[in-house]
Amino acid sequence: MNGVDLTIWILGPVLGVMTFLFIFRIILTWYPQVDLNRLPWNSISWPTEPFLIPLRKLVPPIGGVDITPIIWVGIFSLLREVLLGQQGLLTMLTRMS
Repeated sequence: MNGVDLTIWILGPVLGVMTFLFIFRIILTWYPQVDLNRLPWNSISWPTEPFLIPLRKLVPPIGGVDITPIIWVGIFSLLREVLLGQQGLLTMLTRMS
């Protein structure tokens, strides 16, 4: 297994899991009574919060709604497609070697 294959093998699941966590985080915003600091919900907030904090400084809530998780779903989906999609950069590199 070369370096590019290893990168794809690691990066694919990581980007997929992060996208799933942000989608789940969006769903949890519909339930304000959920405490994100308690188990099992902190297993969703813990990995996503470091991404949300800096983006919240740039993108304020719109009508009281925090849209930063939606932005991160878009970013992770775009990264996954650009790097690992059918015409993705890393996919093309593996075909060349």
